[in-house]
Amino acid sequence: MTEPEPSPGHRLERAILGEEVSFNALEVAAETGATIEQARRLWRALGFPDHGVDRAFTQADADAVSTLLRLVDAGVIDFDMAVNLTRAVGQTMARLADWEVGTLVHRVQELEAGDDATGSRATAALQMVEQLNEPFEELLVYVWRRHLAAAVGRIETLGANEEDLQTTEVTVGFADIVAFTALSNQLDHDRLGDLVEVFESRCADVVAGQRGRVIKSIGDAVLFVNEDPIRAYDTAEGIITVVGRDHRMPDVRVGLATGSVAMRLGDVFGPPVNMAARLTAVARRNRVIVDRATAELLPEDQFETRPLPARPVRGFGLVEPVAVRRH
Repeated sequence: MTEPEPSPGHRLERAILGEEVSFNALEVAAETGATIEQARRLWRALGFPDHGVDRAFTQADADAVSTLLRLVDAGVIDFDMAVNLTRAVGQTMARLADWEVGTLVHRVQELEAGDDATGSRATAALQMVEQLNEPFEELLVYVWRRHLAAAVGRIETLGANEEDLQTTEVTVGFADIVAFTALSNQLDHDRLGDLVEVFESRCADVVAGQRGRVIKSIGDAVLFVNEDPIRAYDTAEGIITVVGRDHRMPDVRVGLATGSVAMRLGDVFGPPVNMAARLTAVARRNRVIVDRATAELLPEDQFETRPLPARPVRGFGLVEPVAVRRH
C-alpha cells in the first residue's frame, strides 16, 4: 500500500529539523541513560508539552540529553543547573523563533505575490528554510559568543570590588507608551504590531548607543539598565526624542531609579526595578522622572533637578520624585 504524501506542514517541519522523529520518551531515556523523569524534565524545561508514549523525538533530541548528562556526570554542573540552563535556552529560543517566523511570513507573502511565485506558500517557505537555515545557525553561534564575552566582562568588572557577583549597582530605566490600552483598541492588529516593533527597535538602538543593556521588552514598555546614571539619563532623553517627539509615534514616559539589583537568568530584580516602573505612572508625557538616588548622582554643573510634590507610590509609600533636565 502506497504511503500518503506528507502534508506541507510535515515537509516543512522535517526540513527545519533535518530528520524524522524516531523515538518516544522511554526510548530517549534508554538511548541516553537518563531516567524517564530526567528526560521529561529537560523536555518540559525547553517549553514543550509531554508526548506520552507517542514517537515525537529525533536523534538530535537524544543527543542533546546525552550532552547535558555528560556535563552532569563530569561534575561541571548538577542536574538542577542543567534544567535551569535548558529553561533559559528554551525561553530565549521560543521568543526568537516566534520573532523569526513573524518576520519571514511577510517575506513569504511578498514572494508569493511577485513574479517568482511558486503557487504555494509552503513551497516558498521550504525554499527559504533551505537557503536560510545554515547561515542563520552560524549567526546564532556568533551572537551567542559575543554576548557571552560581554556578560563575562560585566562579571569580571564586578569581581574587582564585589563579593556577590550576581548583585550590582545600576541605574534602571523603564520606558512605556502612554495610553497604550486605548491605542490597542483603536488600531488594527497589523498597525499595532508595527508600532510596537518600531518602539522596541528604536529603544534598543538608543540603549545600545549609550552602552546600556535592554533587559526585556513587554509590548508597550522596555526595561533597560546602565552602570552610568548620566548615560541612563541620556538614554531616557534619546528614547523620548526618537519616539515621543516623532509625530507618527505615541508619547512615552521614562522613569529612572538607581540602586542594588540582583541579576538572575538574564533578568534583574530589586527595588530600583519596581521604582523605575512606578515612576512612569507619575511622569508627564515625554518627560524623564527619577528617584532621589539617581538625582544625587547627576552632576550639578550639568543637570538641574527639581523635587516634585510627594505622592503615594505603590509598594514604597510616600515618594518625592525628581524632575531632571540638562542645563
